[in-house]
Amino acid sequence: SQSEQRILSSKLECVQSIKDGVLSEAKCTESNLVTLFSQKGSGAKTQTQSSLKLFQVETETLYNKVDSEDLYVTSMLYEKEKTEREVTGGEVTELVWKLCLAHSASFETADLFMTLVFELRQLSLEALKAVWQRSSFKCRDNWQPLIDALPSCATEACVVLMKEIIASGEVEEDKVEYFFWSFSFIPKPTSGMIESLAPLLKSPGASQSCFLGVTALLHRFCSSYNSCDGVPAVQSVMWTLGEFLGRNCTVQDSERLSEVQLVLKAIGNAGLAAASLAPVLSLCASLKSNPIEIRLAAIQAFRRIPCSVRVSDLLPADD
Repeated sequence: SQSEQRILSSKLECVQSIKDGVLSEAKCTESNLVTLFSQKGSGAKTQTQSSLKLFQVETETLYNKVDSEDLYVTSMLYEKEKTEREVTGGEVTELVWKLCLAHSASFETADLFMTLVFELRQLSLEALKAVWQRSSFKCRDNWQPLIDALPSCATEACVVLMKEIIASGEVEEDKVEYFFWSFSFIPKPTSGMIESLAPLLKSPGASQSCFLGVTALLHRFCSSYNSCDGVPAVQSVMWTLGEFLGRNCTVQDSERLSEVQLVLKAIGNAGLAAASLAPVLSLCASLKSNPIEIRLAAIQAFRRIPCSVRVSDLLPADD
């Protein structure tokens, strides 16, 4: 039928010459015939001829032997060459100014920003505070380079500064959420970080991101720290969360219901550190007068608590 006619007819022929197992020459002819709207097989035709020929083979390049002691295994992610010189707060402030003046979508800006992150990691808390006082300004496009760089810094000094910025209310809500979100990605949390952030859980109107960010940081800390439940900073966070629950998660209104649900989710986030709250969680789950949402959330809060905690003995058999 007419619909079955071929619109494009193509053909490729190549002749290859191989010598001593190596391709020495290749000649190809490619033809294409477009028959659309043509009669009796005629149409537009193209023909391409190509020729490749091997001229020479280079001898094997000899490499200098490298001392194996100079080799090491590392991640290529965000690696930067270490320098011996110390970075000053004035240099960091000047770098922020350069970022403001650079084009936002340039390689120069990306390089300057990564330099800023690595230089922030070398500063003490006092130096960081001084930099913040001098560099908390916004660029022409409403960008604050220091605000965006702090979450990638991941040192204790940077976390303490972020906490103080949050508590001061100096930045917009979306930036505060960005700070809390970044806490769960800090690779090596310290007890000092937890101690600094713990008071934020008690602040009026603490957001969901606050509870989840702090407890995610707590979980990562406990995953690499034996007997973390004995660390005072950890105990402080868990005591605060326990205070929110009360004795058995009793709720009187919808606002209290939402608060307890959030706290139970945060406890589930905390993981190993939450073992001390297992008895309270059991009461929250077993009390039949509690809303079903609370009872289910209490059970889900056990998700990261070690199996050594005898959950089956704590929960009533008839439930």
